[in-house]
Amino acid sequence: MAGYSGTPLETKLGVKDAQTVYLDRAPDGFALAAPTTTRLPKLAAITLTFHTAPSTLAKRLPTLIEHTEQAGMIWVCWPKKSAAKLGVPSDLDENQVRELGLAAGVVDVKVCAIDEIWSGLKFVRRLADRV
Repeated sequence: MAGYSGTPLETKLGVKDAQTVYLDRAPDGFALAAPTTTRLPKLAAITLTFHTAPSTLAKRLPTLIEHTEQAGMIWVCWPKKSAAKLGVPSDLDENQVRELGLAAGVVDVKVCAIDEIWSGLKFVRRLADRV
């Protein structure tokens, strides 16, 4: 589905043909036009994980990194500040997401609006860390 920019979300996320996206903790009703799974794969090319608290993200991120392809990506999504007015409160912001990702050994390379509630920060492994 295209957001405010008119660009389909799958394009913004970098989903290529035939790639399955792993949806982790996705909110009810969230859908992509691309194939998705909610079952943790052995190795995912693309993961979208949704969090509202730093503690849950800090606990989950190492597992997601372990289950991501060497050249894969993890999109960490958190509610925008305006989402509280829509009934989605959060203790998480972009700076905390970035700090937790960097502490876990991945680097952020892109940010995008997922929808009217969620923002996302894309993390990848450093080139030097890929085997």
